[in-house]
Amino acid sequence: MAAVRLHNLTKRFGQVVAVANLTLEISDREFLVLVGPSGCGKTTALRMLAGLEQATAGEIYIGERLVNDISPKDRDIAMVFQNYALYPHMTVYDNMAFGLKLRRLSRTEIARRVRESAQMLGLSDLLRRRPKELSGGQRQRVALGRAIVREPKVFLMDEPLSNLDAKLRVQTRAELSKLHRRLGITTVYVTHDQVEAMTMGDRIAVLKDGVLQQVDTPMQVYHHPANLFVAGFIGSPAMNFIAAVIVAQDGGCVIDAGDFRLRLPAAHVGCVREHVGHQVILGVRPEDIYDRSLPGPVTATVGNSVRTTVDVIEPMGAIVYAYLTSGRHRLVAALDGDSAARDGQHLDVVFDMDKAHVFDAETEQALI
Repeated sequence: MAAVRLHNLTKRFGQVVAVANLTLEISDREFLVLVGPSGCGKTTALRMLAGLEQATAGEIYIGERLVNDISPKDRDIAMVFQNYALYPHMTVYDNMAFGLKLRRLSRTEIARRVRESAQMLGLSDLLRRRPKELSGGQRQRVALGRAIVREPKVFLMDEPLSNLDAKLRVQTRAELSKLHRRLGITTVYVTHDQVEAMTMGDRIAVLKDGVLQQVDTPMQVYHHPANLFVAGFIGSPAMNFIAAVIVAQDGGCVIDAGDFRLRLPAAHVGCVREHVGHQVILGVRPEDIYDRSLPGPVTATVGNSVRTTVDVIEPMGAIVYAYLTSGRHRLVAALDGDSAARDGQHLDVVFDMDKAHVFDAETEQALI
């Protein structure tokens, strides 16, 4: 096992900058997730770490060794690809053993590693089958097994669950997390799925247009997004954004959204006082909006309540997603399943302003 360090890593394809000055330190045994929308540079960064792409600038360290000019086979990494990349004419056993044979390990050692990994992944009864005889989930486990038998310093995973159906994706996600805890191998995992990032990573690094936006623990990124992009990308349903102006009132500050006003808690006033009169974006997560008619964790006041019209509701069992309108603003609320919200009716909702976020409209950086 080893730590990984990327220092000012840059990759250009002609005039296009795919990755720009990426600096990351990944601790030994850490599970780090690179997350972002398609085209943000996360796979390019992973391929540079693997040695499959030459970095335009910057340095890559695995352990204490600079590996920029070291070939992929000598970096002591194992990569799991999105499309499995199994040899169709080989059995499961031979697919998993192939890399070990190239390294000229003894037959006894190869057999030991393959059978241990197969047992760990539930593949022991499938070793004689070929890929065409396997389900998508089984093929993915074979690809994982082929990486595990290498016993590398670093695992690199490029959207390994994207080809699985929803149920199997959840199961495999849990298997991967358990596997990492058991093996303790440093892992860099690429995905565009923020649910995978939140549930699997020790830390997550959010990229946009090749630029690192924020890197921290999942809950820290969720509760304290660094900017508007991170706030909108992490969380499902996405955070509500409301264009507004900060107004001083009665010794405090309120968010004037035109169609309604919301009062900021006293603890937040100091963070926004210099922005009084400026355009801002108020961010409120759907789960921080409550049906005023039901008991809830937030006491309703004039400064946190808004009258809305219900456009559509989506009953989900324990919760109801309500799509609301208040003047020119569109909101999504994750309400208690007992909510009486109905399509076309008025609904008074309460905002948990202690958990609200405020962003500078010009720089898009978080103020609160």
